[in-house]
Order: sequence, then C-alpha cells, then structure tokens
Amino acid sequence: MERYALEAYIEELQGRKLLLRHDCTLETAKQTVDHVAYDSNKVMRNTLFVCKGAGFRETYLHDAVRKGAFAYISEVRYDAPVPCLLVSDVKKALALAASMFFGEPAKGLCLTGITGTKGKSTTAYYIKYILDDYMRVQGKPESGIISSIDTYDGVIREESRLTTPESLELQMHFRNAVDSGIENMVMEVSSQALKYGRLHEVRFDAGVFLNISEDHISPIEHSDIEDYFASKLKIFSQCRTACVNVDSDRLPEIMEAAGAAERVLTFGIREGADIYGYNITKRGWDTVFRVKTDRFDREFVLTMPGLFNVENALAAIAVAYTLRIPEENIYTGLRKARSSGRMEYFANKAKDRIVIVDYAHNKLSFAKLYETVKAEFPGMKIVTVFGCPGGKAYLRRKDLGLLAGLHSDKVYLTAEDPGPEETRTISEDIAQYVRQNNANCELIDDREEAVRDAILTSEPGTVILITGKGNETRQKYGNKYVPVLSDVELTKKYLAELEDMA
Repeated sequence: MERYALEAYIEELQGRKLLLRHDCTLETAKQTVDHVAYDSNKVMRNTLFVCKGAGFRETYLHDAVRKGAFAYISEVRYDAPVPCLLVSDVKKALALAASMFFGEPAKGLCLTGITGTKGKSTTAYYIKYILDDYMRVQGKPESGIISSIDTYDGVIREESRLTTPESLELQMHFRNAVDSGIENMVMEVSSQALKYGRLHEVRFDAGVFLNISEDHISPIEHSDIEDYFASKLKIFSQCRTACVNVDSDRLPEIMEAAGAAERVLTFGIREGADIYGYNITKRGWDTVFRVKTDRFDREFVLTMPGLFNVENALAAIAVAYTLRIPEENIYTGLRKARSSGRMEYFANKAKDRIVIVDYAHNKLSFAKLYETVKAEFPGMKIVTVFGCPGGKAYLRRKDLGLLAGLHSDKVYLTAEDPGPEETRTISEDIAQYVRQNNANCELIDDREEAVRDAILTSEPGTVILITGKGNETRQKYGNKYVPVLSDVELTKKYLAELEDMA
C-alpha cells in the first residue's frame, strides 16, 4: 500500500477547504507519513498525530511528539516543537487522513449502511446472510460486517464496543476487507457517527432508514430529538440508493431528506411500497409473509422469531433488490438468518418457561418486544430483567420503566453497563417509573444473580425477557470493561439448573 508524503495530506485538506493554514517547512512536507493516530499510546516514528476529542489535553500531543509524531492536525495551535496543520473541522480532517492513509479502501467495496432507532443489528445480519448465500454460490468470501454486536473484516473478528467505529478504525477495517478479497461490507450507522463525521469520505451503495423514535438524548449525545433526527437524516447525502421504511414516523420529512440520494426505494407493509410485505402469519415459531415487487411476488420465511422482524427483513430485501441479488439467494439467506442475542428463544423441556434474550434497549424496541410476546404467548406471565447504561440516554430510564411496569408481572432491575454511575443509583431511578404501574419490582445489582433469580423462581406459564446485553461478554464499570458471562450463557446455565430442580 502506497505511503504519501505530508504534502499530499496538506493538498487534500486544502482541496476540501478544511485547512486554514500550516507552518510546515519544505523538508517536513516532503517527509513520508508512516502512521496516522489520534491516541498518543499508538504513536510510532513518523506519525501524523490528530488532536481530537472533548477530553483532549495538550499533554497528549507532547507525549505523541516524544514517541515519534512529526506533525499534528488540530483545530487549535499548541506550543509544540513540530508543525501544525490547523483545520476548521478536526473530525472531518481525521476521516480524510484515515481514508488517504489506508488507500481509499471504501472505493473497493460495495457498502451498505443502516440507521434507525431500532432494528439496525438484525437488519445488518439479514443482509449479510443474503449476501453470503450469493457469494457462496460464486465461491467468494463471506461479507464483512461492522455492527453493535461484532465486527468481521477478513482479518479481525471481534465483539464490538461502538456501533460505528471512529474513522481511523473504520478505514482500517475497510482496508482489511479489500485485502482479504471481500466485496461487500454491511454496517450499522449510529447517529453519533453521522453527527460527528466518522463517516466523512464514505459513500454507501445502499443506505437504509428504518425508523425514528426518541433516544440518545443526553448532554454527551444529542441535545434533543430534533438533533438526533437531523443526524440520522445525514445518511441520505452519503448514499446512492436510499431505502426508506414507509411505516416510519415522520415519513414526509424522511422522504424529503432522501431526495439527496440518487435514487429512493421504499419498503414496508403499507400498500404502494416498492418492496411491499403482506399476508404476515405465524407457522409454529416461524414467521411467513409475502413480498411484492416489480420483479417478483413470492413467500419468504423467517426462522428467527419476532413478528416485528418482518420490517427488518423487508429492509434487507430492499437492499438485495438494489444490489440485484437473485431472489433465491434472498429467500435462502433470510431463512438461514440469525443474529446472536437478538430474539433468541430458549425453553425448559416442558416448555412452560420461555426465556427470550434480546438486545432491546430503547422505547421503540421495548414496545415492539412486548407486542410480539403477547401475540405469540397469549396468557403467559411476563418477567422482565433489564437495566440502563450510565451517563447517557437518561430518558430511557423513564420510558423503559413505564413500559416494563405496564407489561410485566415482575421486573428485575440490574447492571447494564453502568459506567460512571453506581448500578443501584440507576436502578432506583428506573424503579420509580416501574412502580407507577407495578409494585412487583426487585433491584439486584449483580446481573447474573438477577437472571438466576428470574429463571429459578419463575412459575410454569412464564415468559422471561432478558434485555439489553444479548450475547455481549463484558460489562462497563467506570472506564473498564469487565468480562462476564453473556445473557445467552446465563440463560442456558440456569435453565439447566431449573431442570435439575424438577
């Protein structure tokens, strides 16, 4: 992969009207950039360092210089012994530098981006399964994925920490994928990534807008719903085909924004959608539905539970339609599709206790989850185990507390990435809302203990919902991630213990 001299970065920043001025000598400008970094712990010799982040301190720059940084990009000039490339937007400048450093790998990939308040991960995996089925027939590698669950780029396969990585890591994943012969990359696109320019220099072949509901409102995320919504809509300015859910709230505004794309394709269960889903029924635990387009009108089957997943499947079909994937691969891919920790059903041998592990973590996903459970398991009691993250999305505590109290026979509140707050403080905050609808609310700080109690003390005829963490194997306490058993592992462990007690 070609390495560029610093002068090439200067020229690109000037060309994109990001560079305000620089104080590089001709000798420094001719020096090759061997590394780009924004973390001083990752600086090596001949690094172009980027000063970014709300928590950035000048000492980080001095540390970077000691380790080998020979120039820096910043919105602020610091008293440092290396030249400064002063820019108007450091986040966009980082994205541009990252794309250049890794050789513009996005141009070698077919990219699909998915945004929305609910359903991004499931939709991403539906699309991946469809693409993988198509690639398999051609003897080509599986598709890459960047999701809130995990990341695969042909070299790295790991559990994710961010829904959408910072631009430098994102371009690294793209580079790995291209070098591994991967042709398709599917990724979730968070509102934060769109708002703060992590996706600058990225253009999607297909961009999906699933839905919008109030979420991520906090001092460190979005100031209000309008800021959140406006951030989501930015995806349309970065995609060739916009795939829009006609069943979403605020559709007129979404469709107006979608006009920024070269083409708009609609999907949904509303007649008139380009990808129209209808005749949705249950067949055992499978969901069966028909889809009508101008190319086909046929039945599809989802073996992954949840009636609401039809919406995600229609989004995946819209992307496959856009990319001209044969309908047989769409059918087979969806039938095989799984998303670890998403609507995973478990049961004891008598099937009188059902445990559902799901990542549901906001108002819209909770509402859909309860709607589905009541439709699929009528008359059964509902026990819910959940928590809320610390330091952000404060409105969730009220929304989820009210919903859980309204729809559950019993609620357990527990740890769910408490981060900078105490688990008990978060749980007590949620509990005040739960108890407005249901006094049967128990606070157990240790998540494993909460899951254990929910399963082992449950009565026959109970559905136990364990939400928010899915198959994740770590909890965030303070600034550290602590290894834990996933909700899936805990469910299997204590269902087995329940059998032993029978």
